[in-house]
Amino acid sequence: MRRAYPSPDLVQSMPLSECGARNVTSLPPPSGRRSGCSAMSFIRALTVLLIALPGRADPAPNPQQVAQHYAAIVEASYVDTLSAARRLQRAIEVLLARPSAAHLDSARRAWREAREWYGQTEPYRFYGGPIDGRGGPEPRINSWPIDESYIDYVRGRPNAGIINNRALPINAGELARLNQREGGENVATGWHAIEFLLWGQDFDDAGPGARSHEDFVDGLAPNAARRRQYLRVVTALLVQDLSGVANAWAPGRANYRANFLRDANEALRRMFIGVGSLARGELAGERLEVALATQDQEDEQSCFSDNTHRDIVANAQGLENVWLGRYRRTGGLLIEGPSLRDLVAARDPTIAEQTTHDLAQTLEAASAIHPPFDQEIRGGDEAPGRQRVRAVIEALKRVSEDLVRSAYSIGITRLTLSQPRPR
Repeated sequence: MRRAYPSPDLVQSMPLSECGARNVTSLPPPSGRRSGCSAMSFIRALTVLLIALPGRADPAPNPQQVAQHYAAIVEASYVDTLSAARRLQRAIEVLLARPSAAHLDSARRAWREAREWYGQTEPYRFYGGPIDGRGGPEPRINSWPIDESYIDYVRGRPNAGIINNRALPINAGELARLNQREGGENVATGWHAIEFLLWGQDFDDAGPGARSHEDFVDGLAPNAARRRQYLRVVTALLVQDLSGVANAWAPGRANYRANFLRDANEALRRMFIGVGSLARGELAGERLEVALATQDQEDEQSCFSDNTHRDIVANAQGLENVWLGRYRRTGGLLIEGPSLRDLVAARDPTIAEQTTHDLAQTLEAASAIHPPFDQEIRGGDEAPGRQRVRAVIEALKRVSEDLVRSAYSIGITRLTLSQPRPR
């Protein structure tokens, strides 16, 4: 039975006859035991319930209910991402305290896990929210592609990068200042700076980079202490920035979430801008079409770890999460409530169903990409890998068209940020 809509946080229970309030998921008493009310009353009530359920139609949610539930999902997913980033931080501290191949592998696994959660948050961008609005931390969190020689040594340039420039201090303020200084590819912070420090450059067509743990051991690699300090600081900065974004969506505070919910219709407009911009311009365009056109490893998002295929899946999952109003947390708890789909279905069931179908197809196509992504994009147009990537692009294009039609069906016709953003 689908949830009713009085509150996104409560599941409505149904009373069963004179037995008193009882959740519909309750089971009858075990055989041989009597309940506090008659079996006949229970049977009558159950019969009425079973007859009523097939024809029962939930009332359509209103914009405020959809916006409130969206805010709950956003906050939950940022909290889960922050928790995963803190687990990554702990794994990195172990590596830095006792560098070994095993501890480096553990830190790499923690990075991959944290990326799964962060990838699902990216539909919450592109509308001037707390992550990428004016002064937001997104450029420090997820900038790419990166010129890895800006950070550390690369093949043929053993003294390159901030780490090997002893005149530069390594602290949070300095790395934030240096991030994207004098060029967008001069990335000093965030997921991909950490990725490079954990994997190093990728020269293996069949796998990721193979940085040795010895790069963090004094006496075995030049500037190992500075490399350890850099990795420690840049990870702490990521955790700090994610914490700030999570706090901006926390309930019951005078923060971005409170302002976001003051105008439900504007909130819906921003929700559509977020998913639409990620689907077409960012994911289909910047992350897939560019890489497919250039066939260049440098144009894949997570090029050091060969995690790009999972980045794409996580983004597709995030799009579906917003549309369906569903999100499964790290512990397995499913959050579900009033959604854009429900709102659109009340006006235009056909486009609601089509959007749901095309989002599912997108997720399926994304999951079919074979790692490593840098091999999928190579070859002629008939190469199987390129066809798999093209299938995701085409699915995302359909989704972006569906989303425009869906927005129009509920009266949202301006899908640009022409209005002032909530502060």
